[in-house]
Amino acid sequence: MRKAFDSLADLVRIDLAMDPFQGDVFVFVGKDRTRAKVLVWETTGFWLCAKRLETARFRLPVAAEDGAQTALPLSIEDVMSLLEDVVPRLLHRMPVSTDSR
Repeated sequence: MRKAFDSLADLVRIDLAMDPFQGDVFVFVGKDRTRAKVLVWETTGFWLCAKRLETARFRLPVAAEDGAQTALPLSIEDVMSLLEDVVPRLLHRMPVSTDSR
């Protein structure tokens, strides 16, 4: 997850066909589901926040777990639940496997 402000805004605009300048909150989760970035536009510029989990993985809504890029409408409660490392509406924690490969 190396993308920053402009790359994430381009991803929203081109791949998701949405306008990143409308004030919507966009949450991007890495393939390994241990990192997330939140991008939002306000009147003076973009905010970009990041979170890296140490002992768990982000649990995604079922529609987003197939690995494809997906845009899902989420309530602010769902976004906060996702960022707190729980499944929105299900509230189950998912531990990270500690076995070495």
